[in-house]
Amino acid sequence: QLQLVESGGGLVQPGDSLTLSCRTSGFTVDYGIGWFRQAPGKEREGVSCISSSDVTNVADSVKGRFTISRDNAKKTVYLQMNDLKPEDTAVYYCAETHVMLRSCMLSENEYTVWGRGTQVTVSS
Repeated sequence: QLQLVESGGGLVQPGDSLTLSCRTSGFTVDYGIGWFRQAPGKEREGVSCISSSDVTNVADSVKGRFTISRDNAKKTVYLQMNDLKPEDTAVYYCAETHVMLRSCMLSENEYTVWGRGTQVTVSS
């Protein structure tokens, strides 16, 4: 079954932390998962990704603040977001790539299965 479900979004203050979850179902292997975000009127951008072999990549805009991880038993990928800033406000999507690579890419055209998104709002 091909399904991704994001959760964990919400309204927080600048400097706060938030953890997003991306749950998958029905897979026999762990595919690469990417987190993307899109603010109103803005282009969708890659945030972070984790490959099938757990090699990670993170965008410069969130480097040092966001951490991606995987729980194989729960078939869930997490995005731990620390020191949130107003510019982090966006709908966050997780997506899956079926290309089996050592590393992962933050290019959205590499991902074929997408969740519906979860809203993150950072405001005073």
